[in-house]
Amino acid sequence: MPGLIIWKNQHINRIRKDMDRLFNRMWGEFGLSPIQPVIKGTPFLDLTETEKDLVLRAEIPGMDPNDFEISIVDDILTIKGETKQEIFEGKANHHRMERRYGSFSRRVQLPCRVSIDDVRATYQKGILKITMPKCAPGPARSVKVSSR
Repeated sequence: MPGLIIWKNQHINRIRKDMDRLFNRMWGEFGLSPIQPVIKGTPFLDLTETEKDLVLRAEIPGMDPNDFEISIVDDILTIKGETKQEIFEGKANHHRMERRYGSFSRRVQLPCRVSIDDVRATYQKGILKITMPKCAPGPARSVKVSSR
């Protein structure tokens, strides 16, 4: 009977790993991590597309605009920053502290290429807004088929 229990546990562990791989691959196709915003305290964001631009809005309260690091490599946008904890002088009695502190990093796969030189970022009322002009599509070109 103990052999049956060991086999059952191995089989269940294999199924669990397969399911984890499936979900991670599914979320990866969207450029997201399945639980990244909840666990690491990274910002939630909205990515919208207009005729000319991609616009990303990220909810990141309590930061200084100079503390953001934004980079775009190929079609991956990366936002990094650090929220700093306030230091209270004197003897303050804290009854509850729910603000999150620490560094974060968020990567987003963009749906198209953008003109990196024209990207603009603003920060107002806790919302980081990044406007990225889309690259114009290249001209269509024909390809001749040759026979050998």
